[in-house]
Amino acid sequence: MEEAQVVETMDGTIAVASSFPGHQEAILNKDHKFLSKAIEEAYHGVDCGDGGPFGAVVVCNDQVVVSCHNMVLRKIDPTAHAEVTAIREACKKLGKLELGDCEIYTSCEPCPMCFGAIHLSRIKRLVYGAKAEAAIAIGFDNFIADALRGTGFYQKASLEIKQADANGAVIAEQVFEKTKEKFQMY
Repeated sequence: MEEAQVVETMDGTIAVASSFPGHQEAILNKDHKFLSKAIEEAYHGVDCGDGGPFGAVVVCNDQVVVSCHNMVLRKIDPTAHAEVTAIREACKKLGKLELGDCEIYTSCEPCPMCFGAIHLSRIKRLVYGAKAEAAIAIGFDNFIADALRGTGFYQKASLEIKQADANGAVIAEQVFEKTKEKFQMY
């Protein structure tokens, strides 16, 4: 048996990079298989007119849980991106809010909203195909890459962002204190 390569990450966690001969090749083959499915979804979404060329696949124990594409046009919903749609459907299908035992494969680097949804769902691994710049090159908003790369934060947003005045903020913050006994995080 080949010796495992132990790698310490910046946050102090330790990962085993290779635990048996061919491990990396097996991971690459698995990634290619599921990424290809996400890319098929991207084509399908455009072909049927549902939305932009984005696909996502949620996988658990090397089995596809759901395979979805962008549904923004069909649902008339700017949040119906492939990743968000896939997370919503996977949560329904698996009957749980947290997908910590799942992975997500996306045809393109997720936008900030989708990355936030991936983070909040506790998905353990994200594999994406194209970089955001590929979507920008055909007309998608470069706010995506700006936000992901930390360049021009809110630069292109055409909305005013403001916190309520002190009194409004205090009243809004009180909802958390007043409901903490009634609402427990899962």
